[in-house]
Amino acid sequence: MNILLVGAGYVGMSLLSVLAKGNFVHVVDTDERKVAELCNGKVSLVDPLAEDYFKSNSLSFKASSAYPDDIGFECVVLCLPTDYSEKSKSFDTSILDECLDKVVSLYKNAFIVIKSTVPSGYTQRKQNEYTDRVILFSPEFLRESFSLSDNLHPSRIVVGHDGHEKEAERFALLLKEAALEEAPILLTSLEEAEAIKLFSNAYLALRISFFNELDSYALRKGLNTKSIIDGVCLDPRIGNHYNNPSFGYGGYCLPKDTKQLASNYGDIPQDLISAVIDANATRKQVIADKAIELAHGKKIGIYRLAMKKGSDNFRFSSTIDVLQLLGDEDVVIYEPALKEPSYLGRPLEKDLKKFLSDCDLILANRMDPELEAVKNKLLTRDLFHKE
Repeated sequence: MNILLVGAGYVGMSLLSVLAKGNFVHVVDTDERKVAELCNGKVSLVDPLAEDYFKSNSLSFKASSAYPDDIGFECVVLCLPTDYSEKSKSFDTSILDECLDKVVSLYKNAFIVIKSTVPSGYTQRKQNEYTDRVILFSPEFLRESFSLSDNLHPSRIVVGHDGHEKEAERFALLLKEAALEEAPILLTSLEEAEAIKLFSNAYLALRISFFNELDSYALRKGLNTKSIIDGVCLDPRIGNHYNNPSFGYGGYCLPKDTKQLASNYGDIPQDLISAVIDANATRKQVIADKAIELAHGKKIGIYRLAMKKGSDNFRFSSTIDVLQLLGDEDVVIYEPALKEPSYLGRPLEKDLKKFLSDCDLILANRMDPELEAVKNKLLTRDLFHKE
């Protein structure tokens, strides 16, 4: 199949990697650096599998910063950012709106698949607007830094449609054929598929918040958090997964998706989703307060800003929120991914050895072997050393 893929972020790049193995994919992105790297066979995807996968598989694709001529594209997949706007209390779909107008006018015979996360009812409104086109919604369920693996080993394949079951099945089979193992396929209405995405992420945010609040309780009471979590998670209904405390959930997806879901409720009564959002803010304050208490006015070090180990993504990192809650405390940051002398008004220390030596208390959302020597002055809630 000839596929046009718009957007070379981590969703788009991981999809390109798997779809270009048995199909031809033309990827479009406005970032000319990414396009140049792709043209030279380099994948701009932070994923341990990505580099080897690109080298060991024969992939058929082209890349450009401009929309190509229609060579008979049968499917257009849109993987574009939809940031949450605090002003409108909804996702900003302006980039997606503009792209939809463009691809509808340029590629007359292709069905369109939206992979971007959107507000409830968005895809149906667009289907109603472009009545002569087929528009599907297929949520992605990808972990940052493991997006390629999650496309190769999907938990499920969901495609929403408005009566266009043939095209929905066709796209679902594309994803199934690209995967290395079987996954359940679920065809739903457009709005049901949108809801599956938002409720999935809201549940993950809820689970993170639950174990973080358990940890906050244990910290205040002087109890062993790990022992409590071990005992709670022996119940098979709860399970020993996704239970590692942190400074709070963050990253690109969970914060914005929980806020969008709360907004979707409108006048529908709800308490839980809003409580998850509030609980995450409370957790970050608990960590900041604990750091101030332990530091006694001495120097606090922030070890890395990214949400996850091995990631280069700082977007909506809970560590950054904690940093901002430290107020007038003496704070220095160790973040080798940043080349500037400071970040948010705080100095950046480039020398790890000096950073570890100079700081009286070190905050780390996730543990790292290079912190083993300073455990006595380390504040981390990473009890199980897993994401």
